[in-house]
Amino acid sequence: MDSRLTIAGRELAGLRAEKTILLAIGIQLFIAMFSSFLVVGLVSMYDPGALDGAEIEVAAAGDAVDDLERAAAEVPGASVTPYEDAGAARSAFERNAADAVVVTTRTESGRVSAAVTAPDATVETTVIVVQLRELLRTYELNERDARAPSLEESPLPLPDRSDTSPYFTFTYTVLIPLLVFLPVFISGSLIVDSITEELDQGTMELLRVAPVTLAEIVDGKAAAAIGIAPGQALLWLLLLEANGTSVANVGPILALMTALTTLVVSVAVGIAAVAPDRQAAQLLYSVAVLVLFGGATAMAGGPANAVARLAIDSADATTGVLVVAYAAIAAAAYLGVRRVVAVEGFGR
Repeated sequence: MDSRLTIAGRELAGLRAEKTILLAIGIQLFIAMFSSFLVVGLVSMYDPGALDGAEIEVAAAGDAVDDLERAAAEVPGASVTPYEDAGAARSAFERNAADAVVVTTRTESGRVSAAVTAPDATVETTVIVVQLRELLRTYELNERDARAPSLEESPLPLPDRSDTSPYFTFTYTVLIPLLVFLPVFISGSLIVDSITEELDQGTMELLRVAPVTLAEIVDGKAAAAIGIAPGQALLWLLLLEANGTSVANVGPILALMTALTTLVVSVAVGIAAVAPDRQAAQLLYSVAVLVLFGGATAMAGGPANAVARLAIDSADATTGVLVVAYAAIAAAAYLGVRRVVAVEGFGR
């Protein structure tokens, strides 16, 4: 056991030379420390419709201008200015007197079509499009209500809109899983670099001359890579708490991410064993991680979903079973890779 701890300590001491790893940790630290400020800007990209107070001026022309004006009265920040015809409305848009143009045409059958003109790829385009979408959606709902009595059958009622805060959704479904899983990826990359550099520089042979086995070398390197991940995640979660973001079930979250770190480190050790070239190993590792986590994310009980449910304290028995299952899979994967490396060695 002493030899394993010595190797682990050697690995941790060498982290100071890994500038890329330190930079990644620094970025995570910045995000966690200033999450309460960053989340406002990040939510605007995650859900532009969450921005309150965005005001747009719409130049309207055509057969349903009055209806659009009534709809605009129900949409905060949207205002409609009527114009005589489509040419005048577009002229106002070109003079920057309006943010967008809506030209409506009512057919003989009573249907209304709308031609919308919005800025092309400007900074404010997203906000304008979101507000236009809300304006036209409100107009559509008003039209449905007005025409409902003339229908032979009653339309199905629309579900009530959710009042869930986009900031809450983003924080617990994106930000927290991101901060929890980034250390997992870093640990895998770290052990790939460690093993391939040892093989490239010939220091792996020096380690083998020492009274340690290959299995003990793997244990020491894996212990360092796996051990730093929960520490990082715990620090990020504590910083989130300090910023006013409450996180429940910290223990199970750390247990889940430790299991995933063990699984990823096992994959990384296996890749380094069969692809001793550093660049090739990192490429294979990146592809493997994308496939593993991409596939897991598509599952209903994926790691990101499990972390989100644990963080908001809505986990059920199934979530607990998933955590245990991930731990069992990780243990089996690590023991399997460890045994293969102990028998076959590295770089063969």
